[in-house]
Amino acid sequence: MVPGDQQGSAQQGTVEKSEAQWREELTPEEYHVLRQAGTERPYTGEYWDTHTAGVYQCRACGAELFTSNEKFDSHCGWPSFWAPLAEGKVRYIHDRTLGMDRIEVRCASCDSHLGHVFEGEGYGTPTDQRYCINSVSLRLVTSENAAPEKAGPAS
Repeated sequence: MVPGDQQGSAQQGTVEKSEAQWREELTPEEYHVLRQAGTERPYTGEYWDTHTAGVYQCRACGAELFTSNEKFDSHCGWPSFWAPLAEGKVRYIHDRTLGMDRIEVRCASCDSHLGHVFEGEGYGTPTDQRYCINSVSLRLVTSENAAPEKAGPAS
């Protein structure tokens, strides 16, 4: 079942920045999508057809949101996932803009717009949900690019 009108509660470690700080840190396209709930054009984003293993982070704050294990080919032009990485990583808002009735998905850490979640479209996924996420909202950290584990003292 698609999450409802949850506004989400503030988490510890919530990222708070002024709009001026966001404008300074993000590219114009990132700012438009992440902070103004824009949408990138389909089939143009960096990750819509990526099959690389790794973790997808919020491009604005670095919070880990999705993994390649839940990514699937929906052929919609945007990266699609059947679930977030864990409960509480994203929050949901009932979105009635543009004459549609949808569920918006936002980063729970910095409240940036990620995309929307849809249900009951008939995809053969464990949840029958499609988290349709803008590539520009994400940054893929592949296994080989992950930060190395801190080693103990040398002997």
